[in-house]
Amino acid sequence: MKIITRFAPSPTGYIHIGNVRSAIYPYLAAKQSDGKFILRIEDTDQARYVEGATDLIMDTLKWLGLEWDEGPEIGGPHAPYFQTQRKDLYLDWAKKLIEKGRAYADPTDSDTIQGYRDADNAKKIPYLYRNHRPETTPDWQPGMPIRFKADPKPRNWHDEVMGDLHAGPEVQDDIILIKKDGLPTYNFAHIVDDFLMGINMVARGVEYLSSTPNYLALYEAFGIDQPLLVSLPHILAPTGNKKLGKRDGAKSVTEYRKDGVLPEAMLNYLACLGWNDGTEQEIYTKDELIKKFSLDRIQNSGARYDEVKLLWMNGQWIRKLVDEQGIDTFYPRTAGFWPDSAANFSDDYKKQVLAIIYDRLKTLSDLREMTGYFFADPTFDTEQLLANKFLKKLSERELVDLLNVSIEALEKIADWNSDSIKEVLNDLLVKTNRKPAELFSLIRLSISFAPFSPALDLTLNVLGKNVVLSRLNRVKEALSLDNQ
Repeated sequence: MKIITRFAPSPTGYIHIGNVRSAIYPYLAAKQSDGKFILRIEDTDQARYVEGATDLIMDTLKWLGLEWDEGPEIGGPHAPYFQTQRKDLYLDWAKKLIEKGRAYADPTDSDTIQGYRDADNAKKIPYLYRNHRPETTPDWQPGMPIRFKADPKPRNWHDEVMGDLHAGPEVQDDIILIKKDGLPTYNFAHIVDDFLMGINMVARGVEYLSSTPNYLALYEAFGIDQPLLVSLPHILAPTGNKKLGKRDGAKSVTEYRKDGVLPEAMLNYLACLGWNDGTEQEIYTKDELIKKFSLDRIQNSGARYDEVKLLWMNGQWIRKLVDEQGIDTFYPRTAGFWPDSAANFSDDYKKQVLAIIYDRLKTLSDLREMTGYFFADPTFDTEQLLANKFLKKLSERELVDLLNVSIEALEKIADWNSDSIKEVLNDLLVKTNRKPAELFSLIRLSISFAPFSPALDLTLNVLGKNVVLSRLNRVKEALSLDNQ
C-alpha cells in the first residue's frame, strides 16, 4: 500500500519539538512505501495566526530534509494548500450534510449556549449541545454557524499505535462545522481535505483520540472510507509526569538550530523519541530511518524528552560527518558560530582549528567558547594557574624554571609541526623529571587559560611558534615579577 499522508500544521507561532515529530513519522511512512507526503497549512484559526509562521514551518521542514511532494511553493493536483483559500469548498460540503439531514444552521447566540452549559453543570450532568438542539432551524445565512447533527452510538475503530478502541455515544456531539466567520473548524475541514487529497493515513497527537468518534461519525455521514489512524503519544517533560512544554526547558526547533544542532541529529533524535527498530542502534541517517521505519514499532506510551541525549547525539553527528566528509566539506556549516575574534583569520586557519577541536563539540555554538584562545591572547589569570590541581604543589619559582626550560626547548624547533613538538615535549618530561600532568598543564594553561584543549602538540602546532613562545614568556614574566 502506497501511503498518502500529510503534515498539516497551524501557523500560530514557533514550531516545537512535538510538531516536528508529527511530521517525521508520516514522512518516513510515505517515503518507505513510495507514496506521497503532502504539506497543508491549516490556517482557519485567524485569531491565533502569526505572520511569518508558515515560512518558518516550511524552512524548518527543508532544513530537516523533509521534502513535501505537494503543497505550498510546489503546488499539485489538490491546490490550494491553505485552508483559508478553500473556504467555499467547505461550505459546499457542509450544505451537502444539511441536505442529507445530518447538519443544520444554528442561530443560537453565545449567551444562550453558556446558559445551557451552566444549567447542565448545576445538574451535574455532562454538557452536550445535542441535548439542547433547536427543534426547528432556519435556512442557512452568511454569519450563521453550521452544526453537525450527531447520530450517537457505540463506535469501534483500530488505531495503528493504540490498537482496537471503543467509545460510547456519550462522547459524540453536535460539533460546529462552519463558524460565524464562514471558516471551517479543524474537526470538519481536515475530514474534507483528507478525502479530497486522497489521504489514506492520518497521524496526529494522542490528544485527538477523544475527538475520533466525532470524526468517525463524519466519515459515516459522508459515506467515505476511514483512513489509517495513527495516534502519536505525547513527548513528556524530563520528569516523565506531564506533556513537554516551554516551562520544562524545551526550546523551539529554531532555537536549537541557532545553537548549532545539526538537522541530521534533530531528525535522528526525534524519530527515535518513541520509536525504535528493535535493535541497539542509535545513530540513523535519513535513508536508514526510511528503510527501517514501521508504524508497529511506535510505542504507545509517552517518551521522555532528554536534551542531554540530543546534544550527545549531535556531537556524534558532528564527528560522523567530519570523518566521512572531511573538514573542507563540513567547514561551511560552522559559519556564524565562531567567536567574534575569528573574523580576521583565514578560512584555512579556522579549518586547522576545527580539525583538532571537532571531536569535542556537542553543538557548533561550542566553537565560540572553546576556540577563543586560537584567535586572541587569553586573559592572564595567575590565581587560576596556581589553583590548578596539578600545579598548586609547585612554587612559583619552580613554575618559572619549568617555563624557562620549555621555552628554550621549543625555540630550538626548526620545523614547527606536531611531530617535532611531540618529540620535544616528551624529551622535556625526561629532562625535567616531571609528570605529564604537571608539565603539560603548565604549558596548556599558559597558552590558553582554558579548562581543556585538544592534544597539546596539535594545539601548539596550530597556534604557531611565535604565538606559543610569546604567551609562555608572558606567563613566565608575570610569575617572575610575583616572585621578586
